[in-house]
Amino acid sequence: MGEATSDYMNQALGPAIAVPIMLIGLWVALKLQLGQDRYVAWTYWLVVVMVAVFGTSAADALHVGLGIPYVISTAFYAIVLAVVFTCWYRSEGTLSIHSIHTRRREKFYWATVLATFALGTAAGDLTATEWNLGFLPSGLLFIALIAVPAIAWWRFGLNSIVAFWFAYIITRPLGASFADYFDNTRKLSGLALGAGPVALGLAALVVAVVGYLAVTRVDVQKEPGLVAPDEPPEAVPGGSALSEGVATL
Repeated sequence: MGEATSDYMNQALGPAIAVPIMLIGLWVALKLQLGQDRYVAWTYWLVVVMVAVFGTSAADALHVGLGIPYVISTAFYAIVLAVVFTCWYRSEGTLSIHSIHTRRREKFYWATVLATFALGTAAGDLTATEWNLGFLPSGLLFIALIAVPAIAWWRFGLNSIVAFWFAYIITRPLGASFADYFDNTRKLSGLALGAGPVALGLAALVVAVVGYLAVTRVDVQKEPGLVAPDEPPEAVPGGSALSEGVATL
């Protein structure tokens, strides 16, 4: 949805107008999320949506705006993600989403999510365009890749945190490849459905699923807790605005 929405906004409004709107939307969503003392489905997923939309434009800006090849922008965002992971781990001693009990850890989390979305967008465009695989084959490639951490965790004991972040990173190019396949012209190996209709259809699906989560709360741990501004995790009973959500990701 983020890929299609970003493409549609840039096509309809132009990057000069669309990108600032995306950035403002992301800022508002983060303010709402960081103002929560517990996990709330609507505010959490609003941030994810805005990160998806803005992250697409952030990745495309290096290639479309500055002419930087996707292989270089992919490597750049991979380095950015590695730096965020390193700073997070050195500061907190863990990268587990279930340990996010403080504002500082939550900020590390959202910085990581933004970096993964930018990296995933660049990687998806790299395989589809510069490597000339096309959008559908790229999507199938990332389906195979996302199975790697699942099988490695299930059958070979891969560390669950490594498996989680491996899979999380792959979700972005996987979704973006299929979004591009749906909305791009047949000349570009797409189905020519248009970015607008694809974005609208996927947005409706997101709203339906998030609405289900908000009503049923099936993704919330049994013992919710509060977020302390920057207290150590042992000082905070239960979960947090993020760690409460067992299946939020």
